[in-house]
Amino acid sequence: MTDDASAPPRATNGSPSVDALVLKRAGLTTALVGVAGIAIGAASSGASGALGGVFATVLVLVFFSVGQFVLGSILKSNPQMAMTVALTIYLVKIGVLFVLIIAFADTTAFDTRVFAATIVACTLAWTVAEVWVFARTKVLYVDPEAGS
Repeated sequence: MTDDASAPPRATNGSPSVDALVLKRAGLTTALVGVAGIAIGAASSGASGALGGVFATVLVLVFFSVGQFVLGSILKSNPQMAMTVALTIYLVKIGVLFVLIIAFADTTAFDTRVFAATIVACTLAWTVAEVWVFARTKVLYVDPEAGS
């Protein structure tokens, strides 16, 4: 077995880790929903609607990907800290969103309605895909190779 830095993280049984599956499948699902939001925004509000959709899609993808990556890293190295880190990530996200809402409250650079609708749609898409991955993935609670 070779170490390939570009390969996704794998579980001990050779299958992709749950974190890699979530990042891949939820990311792809969110990107597809974001493209739909961008298209709808462009059709309804022109360039400002498309820009709002792009900004919203990128924001959701970055927020959820970084959160999933950080939490996955913590779960591997220090699982006792998982809840603390998850709540900290959540609070940081809320704080950043609050700052963004204040900063863009009166913007005319993009359509804020398309921005908000695309954020909601992309967030729901990521959450549904993440739940689907966790529901369909068998996670070993005990490493069968550790006892050998």
